[in-house]
Amino acid sequence: MHFKGSLPLLILHVLAEGPSHGYAIASAIRERSGEVLAFREGTLYPTLHGLEQRGLITAIEEHDADGRVRRRYRLTEAGQHALAQERVAWRRYSQAVAAVLGEPVGGTT
Repeated sequence: MHFKGSLPLLILHVLAEGPSHGYAIASAIRERSGEVLAFREGTLYPTLHGLEQRGLITAIEEHDADGRVRRRYRLTEAGQHALAQERVAWRRYSQAVAAVLGEPVGGTT
């Protein structure tokens, strides 16, 4: 199950820990979610490109040992601010869903 709008938040969070390639970002999300969140390339890369167009991340092209060009993504200052805002919005959303489901609501906004 993928919640609409969660991928940008997850990407920004992973990149807050340091620059990374697309495959490594997807792997980190998949592994940390216990294999529940496995985004396909057709979803991941358009999201990365959208974040880049919005100035939230930048990409540096690198050549690997085989001569292939790979892009390594890095969070920008604007991306750091967006991540903080997205975290607050996600907490509010998840608490609202929990309230509707009648589950205990923890944490603060």
